[in-house]
Amino acid sequence: MAPPTLPAPVPRVTSVRPALGLAVREVAGSRVYPRGQESTFPPPGQYPYPTGFPPVGGGAYPPAPSSGYPGAGGYPATAGYPTPGGYPGAPPPGGAPSYPGVPPGQGFGAPPPGGAGFSSYPQPPSQSYGGGLPQVPLPGGFPGGQMPSQYPGGQGPYPSQPAAMTQGAQGTIRPAANFDAMRDAEILRKAMKGFGTDEQAIVNIVANRSNDQRQKIKAAFKTMYGKDLIKDLKSELSGNMEELILALFMPPTYYDAWSLRNAMKGAGTQERVLIEILCTRTNQEIREIVRCYQSEFGRDLEKDIRSDTSGHFERLLVSMCQGNRDENQNVNHQLAQEDAQRLYQAGEGRLGTDESCFNMILATRSFPQLKATMEAYSRVANRDLLSSVAREFSGNVESGLKTILQCALNRPAFFAERLYYSMKGAGTDDSTLVRIVVTRSEIDLVQIKQMFKQMYQKTLSTMIVSDTSGDYRRLLLAIVGQ
Repeated sequence: MAPPTLPAPVPRVTSVRPALGLAVREVAGSRVYPRGQESTFPPPGQYPYPTGFPPVGGGAYPPAPSSGYPGAGGYPATAGYPTPGGYPGAPPPGGAPSYPGVPPGQGFGAPPPGGAGFSSYPQPPSQSYGGGLPQVPLPGGFPGGQMPSQYPGGQGPYPSQPAAMTQGAQGTIRPAANFDAMRDAEILRKAMKGFGTDEQAIVNIVANRSNDQRQKIKAAFKTMYGKDLIKDLKSELSGNMEELILALFMPPTYYDAWSLRNAMKGAGTQERVLIEILCTRTNQEIREIVRCYQSEFGRDLEKDIRSDTSGHFERLLVSMCQGNRDENQNVNHQLAQEDAQRLYQAGEGRLGTDESCFNMILATRSFPQLKATMEAYSRVANRDLLSSVAREFSGNVESGLKTILQCALNRPAFFAERLYYSMKGAGTDDSTLVRIVVTRSEIDLVQIKQMFKQMYQKTLSTMIVSDTSGDYRRLLLAIVGQ
C-alpha cells in the first residue's frame, strides 16, 4: 500500500521591515596631545616674514623683508555687525538646568507653556543686522556636549550687555607712541646680557608694543648685534614664559598656522585647537593661514586635516579652510526663515539627522545671517538651535558647529568661555590660555574681559593671578590689564 501523499509545504512569508536609515553619529573623543611637544616649533620653510624662530637643535629663519607681511600687526577686527548680548542664564556646573518637561541631561527642552517667548532670557541688543524683523528673545546657553558648556553658579539671567561693547571691538594692546625699534632692541639686549636676565624689562617692552612693532624690534636687533633675538630669548627663558614670549613675537598668521601644525603633529590631534582657529577666523585670515602653512611647513593644510580627522568633523573643517563664508553684513530675513525650516527638517523634524544640511548652512552663511537664522529657528522649533545641535550631534563635529553658532551670537563670550575652562579645576591648559590672550590682544580682548566678568562674576586677571605665577603671570597681566 502506497504511503499517503502529503501536501506541499506552504512557503513561509517573512515580513521585511524597511531600514529606518538612521544616521550614524560620529563620536570622536579628543585625543590628548603630549604636553612636552606643545612648544616645539616645526622646521622653517620659506615664508617671508617670521624671522628668528629656530627649529629644534638650532638654525634660524631667513631675515624678514623690511616691508613685513600684510596683517602682521594683528588680525583685522571683524566689523559691520554689533556684538550681541550676553549669554543667558547659567546652568549649574555638571549639567543642564531643570527645564520644564525635560529630563536632566538632555539639553534645554521646550520653553514653558505660553509660546516661544523665552521670557526669562535677556533681549539681545536693540540693533539689528540690516533692519527688518524685530529681534526676538534668544534662548540661550551652550547646552551639554564635548566643549565645556555650563556656566557656573546657576544664577539667574545675565545682565544686559554694556552699551560700550556695541561700539566696536578693541584690543588691550595698541601701538606704542614714539616707537623706536633700535632703542627697544638695545633695552632687550641689556636685559639678556651678563649674569641673569632682567625679565621685567622684557615684559615692559613686549606687553606694550603691537605685533607689527615687535617684528621691527626683531629686525633691528639682528641689524644692530648680528644675533637672532628669538634664539637669545629662548636661551634665557623656559617653560610657559618662553612659550608666551615666542608667541608674542610670531606674526599673527604664522602663529595660527604654527598652532594648527602643532595640533596635528605627532601622536594624537588637538581637535579643539583646529576648531578654535578654523571656525572663528575671517575669510582673509583663513586664506593667509593656508598660504603660510604651505610655504612655511611645505604642507597642504586641507590634506593634513583629511589625514588627521574623519567623518562629518573632517567635512566641516575642510569647509572652513576654504575661507569662502559669505561676509555680506546685510541680513536676508526670508532666507533666515527658510534656513531655519531646513535645519528643523534636517534634525528635530525627522528620524535621524541630515548632517550635510547643517554643514552647508553653517559653513556658508555670514555670521549676522546665522544669528537671524537662530532667532527664526527658535520660533519654528520652539527650541534654540544650539540645544538642537547638542541633541543631534556629538563629539568634535558638535563642538565645531556650536563654535560657529556661538561666534554668530557673541564672539567675545565664546573666547571668554574658552579662557575660563583653560583655568578651571586642577591644572591649567597653558597653551590655550597663551593662544587666546595673544591672538585676541589686538582685536577684542577688552570685550572678552567684559564678557568674562559678566559670565563668571570674577575678572579674568583675578583668575590668571590664582592659576599662574612668576614672570609668566606678570606678562599675562601686563597684556590683559586690570
